[in-house]
Amino acid sequence: MRFRRVGLLLAGLFVVAGATAATPDQWKLPVAVKKLDNGLTVVVSEDHSAPVVGISVVYRVGMRLEPRNRTGFAHLFEHLMFQGTPQAKKGVFDSVITGGGGRNNGSTRPDFTNYIETAPVSALEPMLWLEADRMKTLDFNPATLKNQQDVVKEEIRNNVKNQPYGAFYWLDINQYAFQKWENNHDGYGSFEDLENASLDDVRGFHRDFYGPNNAVLAIAGDVTPAQGFALAQKYFGDIPARPPPPRPDYAEGLNTQGKRIEQSDALAQVPAIAAAWKMPERGSRDQAPMAVLGALLAGGDASRFYQGLVKGRELALNVESLYGLTSAWEYDGPTLFTVFALYKPNASADALLAAMDEEIAKVARDGVDDTTLARVKTQLLAEWYNGLEMFLDRADTLAKLQALWGDARVVNAIPGKIQDVSSADLQRVARTYLTDANRTVIDRKPAAMLQSPAAAPAPAGKH
Repeated sequence: MRFRRVGLLLAGLFVVAGATAATPDQWKLPVAVKKLDNGLTVVVSEDHSAPVVGISVVYRVGMRLEPRNRTGFAHLFEHLMFQGTPQAKKGVFDSVITGGGGRNNGSTRPDFTNYIETAPVSALEPMLWLEADRMKTLDFNPATLKNQQDVVKEEIRNNVKNQPYGAFYWLDINQYAFQKWENNHDGYGSFEDLENASLDDVRGFHRDFYGPNNAVLAIAGDVTPAQGFALAQKYFGDIPARPPPPRPDYAEGLNTQGKRIEQSDALAQVPAIAAAWKMPERGSRDQAPMAVLGALLAGGDASRFYQGLVKGRELALNVESLYGLTSAWEYDGPTLFTVFALYKPNASADALLAAMDEEIAKVARDGVDDTTLARVKTQLLAEWYNGLEMFLDRADTLAKLQALWGDARVVNAIPGKIQDVSSADLQRVARTYLTDANRTVIDRKPAAMLQSPAAAPAPAGKH
């Protein structure tokens, strides 16, 4: 995950008057899809509102499929993709794109690795040439591998080891919530595994997972489908297919017994909690209701958890939520809905969990009134549409949906899925997924609190 800024996240919130508000008009994206003979799937979304294009190449490989004893390898490989090829040496990729007025980045997630660029449309062909060039091969050399091993290790030091809480709410929580190695290992990687990665590992990973038949190319912006498909054929069409290895069975059911772990944190000033529940399967009838329920409970200052734990009972200092490392729509294997909160030293994890359970029980028992449900749906719809406004984000979303769902046109179906969620749906998913048996909890406390438990104040809260 290269931490270069690629654009501003547009956010917004549409307010509805109440339960009688009309269903908002849906903005329907043009989506054209074609598969080349070598298996590369190409998605084009035409929009001539600005002379700009966004590109995303998504490979169907991420942390979940990296080799055993090579934790963090998918992320390391993402870095290596920017280190040059025999034809475009190190630095050429970035200089060509930025020299043409563009930006680029990449990221690694459990189910995919994505590479994104945006620039004036005049730079479209050079960007496609560069992406095709590194799909063909890389400049495999020991100096580059050693350099990027060190870069990734430094990234881990900065973002995990030397940070309070150390990303435990998405790194550590997976290790306890999931049973299978593919789902529960540290995708950032151990230093030992990163150091043991060899050039043969790199060559094999590129051969096995970076072929055109394991990729999706999406182009959004000032281009027609005919132009986009022709350019894809021109630059990618002669790359031979390279069948990936069989995928392991990483499916898991819901947990049947809750887990609770206490951890010490030498850098933290106040305690924190992460509570995570396994999510519905991608594409199931419960996915959209779970997305709405997650927003209702932990989606901002108006959410039930924020109002109940931060404002009402004054137990927590904040409440945040996440869906694994992606979103409620961009996963293709077991993932978690996680709530992260810093809490006051005179409170306790027990008090926070009890307060969460109380809010969940209200939804499971009573459902949600029409006005509240409409507000939450509108919030999600606004976030969805805002996330498609920039051509870069639009191309990336389309490529991910094609790679994970098998159909980029889902982009136009998700708003309807959100709109169709009922109060009864929220009751069902609250009872099914947000249970004690399906929950994993990490209570992360400052080391000083654990060293002097007798000195810690008794749990308290405003009720």
